Amino acid sequence: MKRRDALKNIGLAAGFAIAAPSFLSLLQSCTKTEVWTPIYLNKEEQTVLINLVDIILPKTATTPSASEVMVPQFIDKYINEVIDTENQEITRNAFAKVIAKLKTNESTSVDEITTEQYTALLDKSLLVRGDIDEERKANPKAKIMTTSELLGQIKWLTIFAYRNSEQVGENVLIYDPIPSSYNCGDLQELTGGKSYSL
Repeated sequence: MKRRDALKNIGLAAGFAIAAPSFLSLLQSCTKTEVWTPIYLNKEEQTVLINLVDIILPKTATTPSASEVMVPQFIDKYINEVIDTENQEITRNAFAKVIAKLKTNESTSVDEITTEQYTALLDKSLLVRGDIDEERKANPKAKIMTTSELLGQIKWLTIFAYRNSEQVGENVLIYDPIPSSYNCGDLQELTGGKSYSL
């Protein structure tokens, strides 16, 4: 229960229900540009975030990758515009820990980190129901964000931003801006197994 309280206090998703319309406007304000200059993230954090979101939601034959629908830009804006200053600092420290775990040594550039290293970190640190966050267990009252907590929040924000992006909503999911009929039947028959975007 202490872990849950800590997540409430320092999680990236605090206050989501109240601010949901603002999040969607944040997402819609992310526009594709040739060069993205982050507002909050530094260069190393930007590179790591892009690689993480593209491993969480990679490009497939029928779907774009998370970075192609500007998920990293959304997360950067979210941290900058929604999270308070204290929690921004907590997030920055958590990013520093993640980067330190990814680098083989201090002189390693984040550009040298391989996909396998990112995947191994996600496999080790993303928790499923019932798993224990050893970092949080060791220090339950600390006002820090553990590696597992940061990666969990990144995963959650990635999925949220991806599903609510215009490109995915209109081109990947079933898009019906003005639903006009109610159909009963098998989802596979009605939509080819796809969810509705709205």
